[in-house]
Amino acid sequence: MRATHSPRHALRRARPVGVVALLIYPRRTGDDVTVTIQADPRELPRRLALENALDDDLELFVLYDDSGCSASAFRPTASYPVPMRVLWVSEWEVPVRVLSGAERELRVRVTGGDVLGVREGAISAWRGIPYAAPPTGPRRFRAPGPVVPWVGTRDASRFGSIAPQTLRRRLRGAPPEVASDEDCLTVNVQSPSEVTTPLPVLVFIHGGGYSSGSSQEFSGRGESFVTGGRAVYVSFNYRLGPFGYLDFSRYSTPERPFESNLGLRDQVALLAWVRDNIEWFGGDPRNVTVFGESAGGNAVITLMATPAARGLFARAIAQSAPPSAIYERELTSAWAGEFVDILRRVTASRVADSRMGAAIAGAAPPRSPYSPYSPHPPEDIGVVLAEADVSDLLAAGLELQTRTPDAYPGRFCLAPVIDGDYLPRHPLAAIREGHAHRVPLIIGTNDREGSIFRGRVDILPRSAARIAAMFATAPVWSHDRMREAYPGLPSRRPAADFSGDYGFWYPSVVVADLHSTFAPVHVYRFDLAPRLLRLLGLDATHGVEMFALFDSLDMPIARAMTSIGGREEYSAAGERMRGYWLGFAEDGGVASSWPPYETRSRATLIIDVADRVENDPHRARRRAWVLFLPELLRRHPTQHRFSEARN
Repeated sequence: MRATHSPRHALRRARPVGVVALLIYPRRTGDDVTVTIQADPRELPRRLALENALDDDLELFVLYDDSGCSASAFRPTASYPVPMRVLWVSEWEVPVRVLSGAERELRVRVTGGDVLGVREGAISAWRGIPYAAPPTGPRRFRAPGPVVPWVGTRDASRFGSIAPQTLRRRLRGAPPEVASDEDCLTVNVQSPSEVTTPLPVLVFIHGGGYSSGSSQEFSGRGESFVTGGRAVYVSFNYRLGPFGYLDFSRYSTPERPFESNLGLRDQVALLAWVRDNIEWFGGDPRNVTVFGESAGGNAVITLMATPAARGLFARAIAQSAPPSAIYERELTSAWAGEFVDILRRVTASRVADSRMGAAIAGAAPPRSPYSPYSPHPPEDIGVVLAEADVSDLLAAGLELQTRTPDAYPGRFCLAPVIDGDYLPRHPLAAIREGHAHRVPLIIGTNDREGSIFRGRVDILPRSAARIAAMFATAPVWSHDRMREAYPGLPSRRPAADFSGDYGFWYPSVVVADLHSTFAPVHVYRFDLAPRLLRLLGLDATHGVEMFALFDSLDMPIARAMTSIGGREEYSAAGERMRGYWLGFAEDGGVASSWPPYETRSRATLIIDVADRVENDPHRARRRAWVLFLPELLRRHPTQHRFSEARN
């Protein structure tokens, strides 16, 4: 049976009916009795000291503290098989409910109060639990604050609201309509229903370019990692878009401070919550593996270089990460300025449209908290940001995202910032210098990451103009070697491979090269693609491994991908991959057939119909990138390229 806290229960509202009855339930040896007091603290006496009023034969009683807002259960050491009885103590009735055995198993005390989960087959699940204060009102653009305690037992059967986002699509595996709210900092936990010893903990960070996604997607549920009884699975929401990944600290004032790296701070707050609470769900707080895909993989690499995250996880897995997408404050400050200009225009347009509509309807015009047409000193811009509508902030963020790939080829505006404080140095520099957390690491990519990035998600440098801009800032002597590595560049297929390798594969190789000096590293490449993806020319593209890894082949997109063949092989590859991840989470070990990575051999596990190991795959490409992007191995990997791009 899962360990539980000594009962300490908050109060819930009850209608006063004239007298107080305190229900006393006997505790017999071996029983697990949990009592919920249901009342409004304001309807109770200031103090109810019951110790001296109880008979010695009562096994369980309740004592309210001086605040009148909480209660503690105290158990005498002896055990007497006495009947349930009522003790009259005051003028109001305090109903007491004894929880059933199933409810006791699912009722857990966490930071902030009690939560009641649900049983789903062989899995117990708790969802929508706050791990930080709501980042709303005066807490917008502030570091996450401590959890706000709640009264009573919180229903933990449903997911919390997702972070505000603009990408209007059906979340993978989630209902068509999902509520979004700035109050989104919630965590979900799944564990096997029967836990006899503390289990390793897997904490998943969802992807989505730091602009979309949530723990409600299929990857946030993680049942396939729990059903075997080998792990506790944690997923969570964090702030996205301008709320979490634009740096407005240049507009911070003593009266209205703004912190940097808010999404990253959310992730650290979540890991601290896991450390403090996961034991009560059957997890081992000393055996936490953090893993993520795409932007989630970037978060994993960034956490490895974040001082505040030290000691909060024991191992890390980065899937399809863009490790170099962390930028100096010079660049992020410029993006913040561009965002504010866009926000002024977006807000002015909305206010003008609203006023026109009000005039037509004969209603009073809407009031704007500031004049969007005039320049603003820093303190006024703080007001603009703090009071802007969510829709305006999202619209401005989307416009900035859309223009960035052409204005800053190879850059993505929603990213962590090297602020010199919370994130003191670029993760690649921290890893190279040995300042990153020296935890075992699995890192890898898919074979053709860049083939999917088209249309609305065209964020990579794959157009002829963007590629030309990349060549213009690269050393001249590297150009021929790069064209040899990608014959036909900038035509469609080599351009897709060039851009995907730039964003994901080569920086991941650099991380493996650097980190393997200090800690065990294993590198993989996912090559398996169902037949339809190969016919479409996508092959093993960005994100394709996720449906197999999470055993989600019954989702419509996964059924379509495997509709003309390859389903069994695809599913088997995901099962093997999941087995690698679980084994790594347990003790850092992987299959004996998967050798550790070192720069002499660069052994890489190729996950395909049949897994195999290759040494230094795509060697010619890797050597071309070493010449083309020498700054990735420098002390400050982003500074040089941004300076050249600005000149």
